[in-house]
Amino acid sequence: MAVESKELIPSKTMESAQTTQYTAPSSSTTTVKAIIDTFTVTNYSVSSSNINMWFVPVGGSVSNDNLIIDNLEIAVDETRSLYEIVGHVIEAGGSIVTSGTATALSIRCSGREIS
Repeated sequence: MAVESKELIPSKTMESAQTTQYTAPSSSTTTVKAIIDTFTVTNYSVSSSNINMWFVPVGGSVSNDNLIIDNLEIAVDETRSLYEIVGHVIEAGGSIVTSGTATALSIRCSGREIS
């Protein structure tokens, strides 16, 4: 078993549409699961903004069954660590999907991939 600390989602401006930000690798030779260590969101706009997040299992789709964060408000100039998701595991082929206020939020996620 190998454990690699890595940037799961590089710093970026989050899209307004539901967008897959990270998928745990899976192939015929390697199965990887990820553990989330940090997820940071910053609102750099001039008004409050919102973030939604889903942990979608392999073969699944965005639904209320896998909704993790629902319309969380991030205040103007606020930077927030999303402690609610720290320690969650994304199984091989599973994904982190987000949506929210367009051109307002910057996100970044770090964690460990275990193979």
